[in-house]
Amino acid sequence: MDLLLLLLYTAFCVTCFKVFKIPLNKWTVPTAILGGVAFVGTIVFVMNFSHPYGKYAKEVYASVPIVPAVRGIVTEVHAEPNQEVEKGAILFQIDPTPFQAQVDELHAKLEFAKVRVEQSRALEEMEAGSLYELQAFEAQVAELEAKVREAQFNLDSTTVRAPSRGVVTQMGLRPGVLTANLPFRPAMVFVPTEKRQIIASFWQNALSNLHEGDIAEVVFDALPGRVFTGEVKTILPYIAEAEYQFSGSLTSSDMLKHADRPIAIIELTDDLDQYELPIGLQGKVAVIQSHDPLHVGMVRRVLLRMAGWLNYVYPVK
Repeated sequence: MDLLLLLLYTAFCVTCFKVFKIPLNKWTVPTAILGGVAFVGTIVFVMNFSHPYGKYAKEVYASVPIVPAVRGIVTEVHAEPNQEVEKGAILFQIDPTPFQAQVDELHAKLEFAKVRVEQSRALEEMEAGSLYELQAFEAQVAELEAKVREAQFNLDSTTVRAPSRGVVTQMGLRPGVLTANLPFRPAMVFVPTEKRQIIASFWQNALSNLHEGDIAEVVFDALPGRVFTGEVKTILPYIAEAEYQFSGSLTSSDMLKHADRPIAIIELTDDLDQYELPIGLQGKVAVIQSHDPLHVGMVRRVLLRMAGWLNYVYPVK
């Protein structure tokens, strides 16, 4: 941004010297240089302070690892990669045979236990049986009912469904694969369909002029010449680089050397879906404040648009 402003001033000075035929001498050249230092310096100072600029911005999204609740052989894969599905749609099927057998076995044991309860209750009413035996059979029925519910849950879990509306991407699952209910080995990656969000990092001196609800403008490297509007939704309350956890060792002073930046989440009000681009774009962000007595916000807008047009040639960071 600062480089673009200097180039604009240089072009303005060259034009003035050419058009008005101003001689190049020890008075005119230093005047132009000193004037540029004062003019550009003032604009840069006010602009950077009043209208924060996020040099590094990226579209982010959350993914959900699909880990089946049971272990088994995959018999069918219903999900198509990169095709949106609704919540509850079947993603893949695990062979239900052993789980169905478990349910059937427990149902049979449960029915037998219920018969034993009825017989014991009848004997107890005729004072030919004991209350202890009746209570033992009733406890057995309750235990089997709990096991049936668990077995039915495992059987239902052999049909793996979409947790929400979204897309399965980079899918390598095929029939015949043995899936395991291990969190570090998901069967597939599911990306929920959500409103597209941008995160941008800012220098810490911009925090005094960075607030939730501020208007933001975004340019993307993948969409040269286009500017999108958005709104600052959240300023994250913690800076990740300053984090430390219990480790049994002292924290190194090296963590103090980095110029850590706070992160703001920006929600776009313009629609990006019409461009059919992958989610995860990178770009730049400018936050425009309404209180701007010197009107340097217009300069910030112009420079951001120039950076967007430069993306046709090479993305400038």
